[in-house]
Amino acid sequence: MKFVATAGDRAQTVEISGGRGQYRVTIGEQVWEVDARPTPQGIYSLLIGGVSYVADVTEREDVAIVEVGGEIYAVKVEEATRYVIRTRGGPVAGPGPQTLVAPLPGRITHVAVKTGDRVRAGDMLLVIEAMKMENEFKASAAGTVSEVRVQAGQPVNAGDVLLVIA
Repeated sequence: MKFVATAGDRAQTVEISGGRGQYRVTIGEQVWEVDARPTPQGIYSLLIGGVSYVADVTEREDVAIVEVGGEIYAVKVEEATRYVIRTRGGPVAGPGPQTLVAPLPGRITHVAVKTGDRVRAGDMLLVIEAMKMENEFKASAAGTVSEVRVQAGQPVNAGDVLLVIA
């Protein structure tokens, strides 16, 4: 499984394979074999490269608070696809028209606007199904829809222009 872990302003792709307490964890170019076991006290016992660690993990809203070796980290963990959609999809900000582009391949399942519609920030624009997940795209600013280049049922590729808001 691929995830993106964000701590502060630093995001790292994390790939985890294995199971039943035995995992291979890849972060960037580094690979670790990890033995991870929950304890009756609600903390985790980790064995990484022959070194033992104790980790306490508490979830608060969408962030995991991780305490390891006396240090505390606030880490947001999300599926890699969701991260890509959240950070690369959506209207491209800047002066002039805002262009909504597909962040990855998928299929349009719903188009909520048409050319000439006025939208406010937060209004639903369209829905893309990608990797068996439906992802809603909302307007990031007010404007008028000047182009709609897709329709429900249409497949799209990463980078395709979906609509333009002037």
